[in-house]
Amino acid sequence: MILIADSGSTKTEWCLINESGKPDYCSTKGINPFYQSSQEISTSLKNDFKIDISSTTEIFFYGAGCINEEMKGVVKTALINYFNTEKINIESDLLGAARSLCQHSEGIVCILGTGSNSCYYDGNLIIENVSPLGYILGDEGSGAIIGKKLLSDILKKQMSKSTIKLFYNTYNTEPNDILENAYKKSFPNKYLATYTKFISENIHIEELEDIVISSFNEFIERNILQYSNIKRLPIHFTGSIAFHFRDQLTKAMNQAKLTLGYTTKTPMQGLLKYHQKDVI
Repeated sequence: MILIADSGSTKTEWCLINESGKPDYCSTKGINPFYQSSQEISTSLKNDFKIDISSTTEIFFYGAGCINEEMKGVVKTALINYFNTEKINIESDLLGAARSLCQHSEGIVCILGTGSNSCYYDGNLIIENVSPLGYILGDEGSGAIIGKKLLSDILKKQMSKSTIKLFYNTYNTEPNDILENAYKKSFPNKYLATYTKFISENIHIEELEDIVISSFNEFIERNILQYSNIKRLPIHFTGSIAFHFRDQLTKAMNQAKLTLGYTTKTPMQGLLKYHQKDVI
C-alpha cells in the first residue's frame, strides 16, 4: 500500500491506496517546515491522523515549503517518527501539482491557494520556476494576498461605506484584533487567507471582484508571463483560490490572451492516477 499526501499551509490531504486501488482519505492540519519543527509536525499528526497505516509500504509526500534538502529533512524526520518507516519520498507541492495536472505531458502549472507558485514542467521535471517569494514579497494571486488587500482597503477606508459595514457585520472583530493576528500570531498567511470567504460570498460586489481580478492580473504579469513558451502550452491551475474564483481567473486569463487548461481544487485525484503504478 502507498500513502500519498498533498500539503499546504492550511490543510494536508492524505490518501492510502491498497492493492485493489481503493482509496482511504483523511485530512490533517497544514504542514510547512518553514513554520514548524519536526516535533510540532509529529504532534499535529498524532492529534489528527485517522487512517490505519499498518500496511503502508511507501509514502509520497508533496508539501509547501519542501524546496530544499534542509526543509525536506524537517518533514521526513517527522514522518519517520510517526509512521515508523523510512521509505518516504518528500517533494515540493509544486511538483505534486505538475504531476497531478500534466501527468507525463509538458505544461505551465500554477498553484493558487493560501500561497501561490508556478513552473514550466517538461513532463518529467520542473525546468523553470519563478520564485513565489512568500506572502510578504510575492505570492501574487494567493488567498493570503487577496485577504491582505481586502483588510488593507477596509482599514484604510478604501472601500465603500456599505461594504465596510457589511464586513464588520459579518465578523465580530476590531482593527486592533486584525493587526494582532496579522503581525503577532502564528501563520499570518493562513489568517489573511480566511477572509477570501467574505469576498467569495459577496463576489457580486464589484469592488470585491476587482480585488480578485487585479490579484490574478498581478500573478499573470509577475509570474506566468516570465515563461518563454506560454503561447503554445496550456496553463493549468490547482488550489482553493483558483477553484472558487475560476470565473474571475477565466476573465484574467482571457484578458491576457492565455490558454486556460485544467482547474482543480486539489491535486489529489491527479496524484492518485499518477501513482497507480506504484501500488504493490
